[in-house]
Amino acid sequence: MNRLNRIVVLLAAVAFTAIAGCASTSTQESTGQYFDDSAITAKVKAAIFDDQTLKSAEINVETFKGRVQLSGFVNSKESIDRAVALAKQTTGVVSVKNDIRLK
Repeated sequence: MNRLNRIVVLLAAVAFTAIAGCASTSTQESTGQYFDDSAITAKVKAAIFDDQTLKSAEINVETFKGRVQLSGFVNSKESIDRAVALAKQTTGVVSVKNDIRLK
């Protein structure tokens, strides 16, 4: 019986460690959040790419916990405003940080 208790405790410790390892913190995403953010990034990039007035190669998109950060260099204020608007319209976006600069 003693050996069985040790095995149960060991398995519980391993399970707890695995679950805690997948949890998110303020500086780290959980596995699910990582995939959600990847999908959001792809949607925002696709929206920017599909817009005829924007040059998608000039705008970088990064997402962390639903917060999108746009960066890069564009030719006009209208391009900045359009990229921010497209990002805000994307499903799953919590907020948008605009770090796009004019050339």
